[in-house]
Amino acid sequence: MMNLDNIAVPDSRGWQSVVDGIFHNARRRPSHPAIIDGNRALSYAGLAAEVVKTAAHLLSLGVRPGDIVGVGLRDDADHVVTLFAVAFTGAVILPMDVRWTAEEKQRIALYFGARLVLLPQAEALSGCDVAIIDTHWRHAVAGNDGDASVVRGRDQPLLISLSSGTTGTPKGPLVTHGHTLSRLYIYAVSLTFNDGDRFLAATPLYFGGARYMTMAYLFMGATVVIFPPPYDSDALARAVNDNAITALFLVPTLLRRLLELPNAAPPLFPGVRLMISSGASLYPAERRKIMSELCPRFYNFYSSSEGGGISLLRPEHPDEASMSVGTAVFGAEVQIVDAQHRQVPPGEIGMIRYRGGAVADGYYRNPEESKTAFRDGWYYPGDLGKLDAKGFLYITGRAKDMIIRGGVNIYPAEIEQTLAVHPAVAEVAVVGWPSHGRGEEVAAFVVCRRKVGEAELILHCRGALAPYKIPKRIFVVDELPKSGLGKVLKADLVERLRHMG
Repeated sequence: MMNLDNIAVPDSRGWQSVVDGIFHNARRRPSHPAIIDGNRALSYAGLAAEVVKTAAHLLSLGVRPGDIVGVGLRDDADHVVTLFAVAFTGAVILPMDVRWTAEEKQRIALYFGARLVLLPQAEALSGCDVAIIDTHWRHAVAGNDGDASVVRGRDQPLLISLSSGTTGTPKGPLVTHGHTLSRLYIYAVSLTFNDGDRFLAATPLYFGGARYMTMAYLFMGATVVIFPPPYDSDALARAVNDNAITALFLVPTLLRRLLELPNAAPPLFPGVRLMISSGASLYPAERRKIMSELCPRFYNFYSSSEGGGISLLRPEHPDEASMSVGTAVFGAEVQIVDAQHRQVPPGEIGMIRYRGGAVADGYYRNPEESKTAFRDGWYYPGDLGKLDAKGFLYITGRAKDMIIRGGVNIYPAEIEQTLAVHPAVAEVAVVGWPSHGRGEEVAAFVVCRRKVGEAELILHCRGALAPYKIPKRIFVVDELPKSGLGKVLKADLVERLRHMG
């Protein structure tokens, strides 16, 4: 094992980087398991060594502080090591979904100016360098002497966390090490993360929830067990109990599937002390059922890519607050304001805004969107809501028409643009279709120039979009409902879907 004493790590009072915790843990508990990925296990000493060696290899490929590095890897230990290694070099992580098409990856890489893109297999991306994380890569990393230096500073950029679709003008808040450390404090104070936990990483690492929570637990010195999708509910339940998991993060779709499992002796997860959900609302009856049948220590977390945690509905909060998303988390200040950005009284609906140390300062390479979403030190997530007299936050609607399918944000414009390029399609509108299992499904309405079947249009989408963005149904209609100004009335389409069941 390489000598980690050569890595200068300040004491906890001087930590400036999310990587500092990794090396601190490598010294205080070197043999403690950090990552368990199937048959592969990394202790904290092993994780620190892998991070340094991988960072040195990245430097040998020309990566320098400030460079943007696309990380489009599978959900495994290599993915986690790479995140910390890129941070160690002072470069900026650009998370990319391994399920994206090559066209989607290339578009995002070029828009944000990625110096290098890391992928699990070869794909043709024009305009940027690509490195493949394969046997050759691992051999090169293993043979590296680990000569790398960390770039520290709370203002040092850490990652660009995409918060919108992959077509049009992408929105990526530039999150610094300081922002991320503040998010880790939220996990420790409000969500009670600690170094005795065993966390199951059961959702894709590309998405912010799994990525930040995994990094937080490794920063703190806990154990992360990687259990990548796809899997069925039975396998997930076994993984939780067989691995003595104490903490896990699941989107509402997974929770609903778990509730369908037969369970003779609730709760299903007696050893879990912390179950977290985020990404979509749950009904009060679902919250009660989750706490009685799955895990009594259930937390519903309202957060965003731009600002981290906003509010938290805790298990001790009363049943009458179940329609809310809880109260503000540690370090966050939440307000409801009117169109003139003035605070409104409790109970009145307005725009949600919040601020705190975890909130990014703006979108990278997108000044126009930054002006709208970031104002006077506040971030506006685009949701409408209200605060009651006790400080519980209620979301009453979305100012934008984003679709949340199984906890994943999907933007209709991306799917509309994909369908619009089909030669038979004259007009298209995409909306969310309420679904008990997934929260929302994707539905598309198209006006066609010539006769075309739904199957052909679905196949067209499959060639350009990741699987979770494919519409459940594409309805061919004679015309789209429009206002007097020619704007498509999407609310009318949503109402039509409700009558379909």
